[in-house]
Amino acid sequence: MREVPRLVATDIDGTLIDDDRVVSPRTAGVLQRISAAGTPVVLVTGRPIRWLQLVYDQLAAPLPAICANGAVVYDPVADEVLRADPLAPELLAEVARRLRAEVPGVSFAVEIVDSRQMRHEAHYPLRWDADAEAIRAIESPEELHSVPAVKLLARAGEQDPDAFVRVVAGALQGLAEATHSSYSGLVEISAAGVTKAAGLAWYCARLGIDERDVLAFGDMPNDVPMLTWAGRAVAVANAHPAVLEIADEVTAANSADGVAAYLEQVFGLA
Repeated sequence: MREVPRLVATDIDGTLIDDDRVVSPRTAGVLQRISAAGTPVVLVTGRPIRWLQLVYDQLAAPLPAICANGAVVYDPVADEVLRADPLAPELLAEVARRLRAEVPGVSFAVEIVDSRQMRHEAHYPLRWDADAEAIRAIESPEELHSVPAVKLLARAGEQDPDAFVRVVAGALQGLAEATHSSYSGLVEISAAGVTKAAGLAWYCARLGIDERDVLAFGDMPNDVPMLTWAGRAVAVANAHPAVLEIADEVTAANSADGVAAYLEQVFGLA
C-alpha cells in the first residue's frame, strides 16, 4: 500500500498533458477530486505564466503553479506572484557575454515581468508562442539585459540538447543554472540556485509540508532537482533517461494518463 502524500506536484508538458497539449477528462477529474478533498496539487513547470491559461481552461479550477523552472510562484486565483527570483541585469549581461564567446551563432530570449512577457533577438526562432502583445523582438543587444528576467533562453540551431546543455553549463559554472526540457536544442537558464526543487521547497515550507510528504511527477532533465528533492519521485514511461534513472517508480506514459492512473491508486479513486 502506497502512503498517501500531503501534496502532489506535477510537471505539465510531457507529463500531465498529452503530446497535443490536452488535459484528458480523466486527468482533470482526478486532480479535481484530490484538490477538493484537501490535498494541494501544484503545477511545477518550465512554462511562463502566460502559457498557463491553456491548461487552466481544461481544468475544473486553476491550480497554483511554480513557473519558469522554479523562478516564479504563482497564485492563479488572485492572479498574484507570491515569489520571484530573477536573473539581475548585470548577471544577464555576463551570461550572454560568456555564451556568445563559447557558442557560435547563439541567440537569446528573456522571460520578463515575472514571465508575463518575452523579449527576443530578431534571429531567435519562435516556436508556437506568437502573442503579439506579450512578445516582441528587441531593438538593441543591450535591451536583452535591461531589466531582470526570470529565465534566459538560448538556442544555436538544431543541437543535441544533452550535449548543448553541458556546453552551456560548463561556460556558466557557478554563475547560473542551465537545464533543458525539450528535444529541440533549447537551453533554459536561471539564477544560481533557482530550480524546480527550490521553488517547490519554498511553497511547501509556506504550507508547513515536509519534502518527504511530497509526491512529484516529471519527465525531463529540468524535473530532476524536484524529483530528487521530493519524498516520492515518479517518472512517466516516456521520460528522459536522466529522469528514469533517479525516479522511485515509473507510471504509464503521458499519452496514457500515467499521472492520473498513479494518483487513482494512491488515493483509492480507481
